[in-house]
Amino acid sequence: MSTHRYADYDDEYENDYQDSGDADVLEERPRRGAAHVVSALGGLLLTPVALGLLSWGGLRQQQLIQATLSTNRDPLGIALLAGGAILLLVIAALGALSAVGPILGGLIYGVLPGVAAMSVPEWGFRLVNLMPKSDIAYGVMDFLFIGGLLGVGFLLVGSGLANALVRRRREA
Repeated sequence: MSTHRYADYDDEYENDYQDSGDADVLEERPRRGAAHVVSALGGLLLTPVALGLLSWGGLRQQQLIQATLSTNRDPLGIALLAGGAILLLVIAALGALSAVGPILGGLIYGVLPGVAAMSVPEWGFRLVNLMPKSDIAYGVMDFLFIGGLLGVGFLLVGSGLANALVRRRREA
């Protein structure tokens, strides 16, 4: 006699949970190549644009406030900041397709240049000198040396990793 309290009851559904004899057939995961490519391209192409918009908008705001010592706002600077933030949101949302995009964009355009500039500042100057001289380049240099690129890069990588972990849990 079993000691389990439900052992004496017949379960009419017990056969529903038994293997159907196809234990040797592994379930094939759906192919996600297109999602990886779209996400990777989005991360690689949109991340520098977003960071450029944020850098340029931030530089415009900084120059206006420092030059005039006023609290006036630059509508174009605000629009650039908003556009860059929205693009970063799009890049993070691409992680729903595949984590590749936010991780690549964050590593290549944020973490690696940020770590390089923080560890050897001359490398940061060399990186910025690869860009054509413009307000965007000066904004990127400011953003690079205050740690903004490093922070945004880590946030994008974290977003991608979080999406990958959520997907893995759902598939398990």
